[in-house]
Amino acid sequence: MRDRIWAPLPLLLPWLLLPPPLWGGPPDSRRPERELEPGPLQPFDLLYASGVAAYYSGDYELAVRDLEAALRSHRRLREVRARCARHCAARRPLAPPGAGPGAELPFFRALLERARCSRSCQSQRLGGPASRHRASEDVRSDFQRRVPYNYLQRAYIKLNQMEKAVAAAHTFFMANPEHMEMQQNIENYRTMAGVEDLQLVDWEAKPHLESYSAGVKHYEVDDFELAIKYFEQALREYFNEDMECRALCEGPQRFEEYEYLGYKAGLYEAIADHYVQVLVCQHECVRELATRPGRLSPIENFLPLHYDYLQFAYYRVGKYVKALECAKAYLLLHPDDEDVLDNVDYYESLLDDSTDPASIEAREDLAMFVKRHKLESELIKSAAEGLGFSYTEPNYWIRYGGRQDENRVPSGVNVEGAEVHGLSMGKKSLPKIDRDLREGGPLLYENITFVYNSEQLNGTQRVLLDNVLSEEQCRELHSVASGIMLVGDGYRGKTSPHTPNEKFEGATVLKALKFGYEGRVPLKSARLFYDISEKARKIVESYFMLNSTLYFSYTHMVCRTALSGQQDRRNDLSHPIHADNCLLDPEANECWKEPPAYTFRDYSALLYMNDDFEGGEFIFTEMDAKTVTASIKPKCGRMISFSSGGENPHGVKAVTKGQRCAVALWFTLDPLYRELERIQADEVIAILDQEQQGKHELHINPKDEL
Repeated sequence: MRDRIWAPLPLLLPWLLLPPPLWGGPPDSRRPERELEPGPLQPFDLLYASGVAAYYSGDYELAVRDLEAALRSHRRLREVRARCARHCAARRPLAPPGAGPGAELPFFRALLERARCSRSCQSQRLGGPASRHRASEDVRSDFQRRVPYNYLQRAYIKLNQMEKAVAAAHTFFMANPEHMEMQQNIENYRTMAGVEDLQLVDWEAKPHLESYSAGVKHYEVDDFELAIKYFEQALREYFNEDMECRALCEGPQRFEEYEYLGYKAGLYEAIADHYVQVLVCQHECVRELATRPGRLSPIENFLPLHYDYLQFAYYRVGKYVKALECAKAYLLLHPDDEDVLDNVDYYESLLDDSTDPASIEAREDLAMFVKRHKLESELIKSAAEGLGFSYTEPNYWIRYGGRQDENRVPSGVNVEGAEVHGLSMGKKSLPKIDRDLREGGPLLYENITFVYNSEQLNGTQRVLLDNVLSEEQCRELHSVASGIMLVGDGYRGKTSPHTPNEKFEGATVLKALKFGYEGRVPLKSARLFYDISEKARKIVESYFMLNSTLYFSYTHMVCRTALSGQQDRRNDLSHPIHADNCLLDPEANECWKEPPAYTFRDYSALLYMNDDFEGGEFIFTEMDAKTVTASIKPKCGRMISFSSGGENPHGVKAVTKGQRCAVALWFTLDPLYRELERIQADEVIAILDQEQQGKHELHINPKDEL
């Protein structure tokens, strides 16, 4: 009999590294069954691993306990899964009750036939399997941002096809309004082609948005017949686009916690999980169809506005029944709108005696849409509660996007003689800064050189300082950067999150301290990263004369490296024009302080580490994202700081040679949004200081402590 079975050490290491188990599962037939301990059922694989590890270490009592527990856990898991399957089949049948065995098969047959039809249809129409067309996320992102048109416009120039070059450049520019040089390219191409008045064409224009804009223009000049024509056309195109958007949602989905089909969920869990993600995607088509290319936020109240325009336009051309239908349609989404309720009363008073006002119902197209939208919302909320995920229903029908005149028609008003003003597509205005704007406070540290203030930088709440770092500190930081940087850090690992022509790398202060503590980089250098960021925080807080504490919101050491072979005739930016706490909308000349913007950020700072590169100038612009108000050349020890709102749009020009490194800092006045990693870094520093103090008290030389 063999008392012990030996295995090679590499095979044992995975078991030895696993944590010990807490309790166990099914019985051994040779032993009396032990009752399951209270609490969650422990995974049988972890129990088994721990039991095997205990066996090879000679702890047989522990091995027996854990291996028995693993068997019980495995059996219990099978019992639970089988019981739940029977329970859910009885409570949530896929076929009518009493239909007999196999009653669910028609449902799955229809499901399988749908899948086979979809695959066959795509294969036939594509001339091959659809799997050949599964592109990477980066490629899909390029097409969404219309990057191919940037290449096209250059190619057309090479071929001397000026009109096409203009169209391609304009198509790219419409989705990339922050691209400062593209608009100039368009003008240059038109001049070269000798057609200054060449009509600009967006080859990727969304028809429903184009028709909507045309309707607005005709409405503004009181051409209500044409306005009606284009708004009705926009609605037809909108609902067609909605069907297409929903169909595309049925494609592969990205699972946040696991890869599709790579996890071990049961049949109904897998179906439900995928379907809910498809359903949420389809529900979000409302937002997708209301968002112009290159914009982050949708046109607010977009779909209801069609009916709001139409109700008044139909009234102005004397079609009161249609006006009433559109007004009632608008009320489906805004039932408490008092002005439209008044309009409904007024339109009803204009109907002839043969028409019963109660027989006039809301437009069927919107009524069906709203019914489905509400059912989807209820289903998603129910799924979130039942399946245990978080979901908050967005407000898709915010009414900030109303008209200035509101197009209200109170009873008794002579509209023919009344003034009807133009439309306002504006959204809610950026809230004013709720603090005193002051600057010029002390810089706190010797050797720091004041360079420019807000006035000299042509803006608000801006300051440029030099010598915040010494040359030696810059070299030390640049050296530690090479040891801690991770490609795509902060951008889900994307190598080139802002431009395909540069590599982006980053690291947080906590990561630097961790690497320093592990000896992977000098601890002194990692500590320097922490110290200089705290120095910058104190300077910003003092210079802008803030009355409350300024907290770290995010601390990030970043390097941008020009990729060789990709710098010829570059006309993009290293970092597009943006604001740090609001969504910049250059077309509306506004900045919307709403998610997904980091609305809690109050001040920003960039501390530069080097200047041995080409390009990479930091620029401020007007809110149009094109007019440059200040340009700053980075160099060692230079720091630019500014308030984070829409008053300070900024970006980075292309780095065309070498590597540009800086410490990027964002601050908040709200302690609720303090950087968690910074708090952890503070704790690490406190421990290190305590250890260092103990060494000095014991007269230990750190170099000899080992």
